[in-house]
Amino acid sequence: MNQSNTDHAPRIAFIQASWHSDIVGQAREAFTTTLAEQHGIERERVEVFSVAGAYEIPLQAKLLARSGRYAAIIGAGFVVDGGIYRHDFVAQAVIDGMMRVQLDTEIPVLSVVLTPHHFHEHATHTAFYHEHFLTKGREAAEACAMTLENLSQARKLIEA
Repeated sequence: MNQSNTDHAPRIAFIQASWHSDIVGQAREAFTTTLAEQHGIERERVEVFSVAGAYEIPLQAKLLARSGRYAAIIGAGFVVDGGIYRHDFVAQAVIDGMMRVQLDTEIPVLSVVLTPHHFHEHATHTAFYHEHFLTKGREAAEACAMTLENLSQARKLIEA
């Protein structure tokens, strides 16, 4: 999906939760770098939106999808066990909401919302998740490029 003319390159929304932004931001950096270097989609084509936490991603994704401005939307967040509530319920609600937006609007909504079994804010875990979010950002960029190409082909079949 190499795009030589940035005016025709897809516009992509990247929604980033503010909690653990030092870790989550790694996904955004890897995502935009991979799109630019591997697929010719320049950083300027990716608009970043910040939300408080991962729970707010689905609503933001729905509003952005309904705008008709974006070819794809990425949601990135880090849902951790804070010891107060069941973080797995939050993570499930976020993923279910993102899937519903995607199916309702036909705008792909890709996830870099991760939920570790256990996370403690110490050097070892922080370093591991910094690297892990870089990997997931690159993977999301590859998935985004592939999904946009597949959608283009599928829509041509529908129009034929």
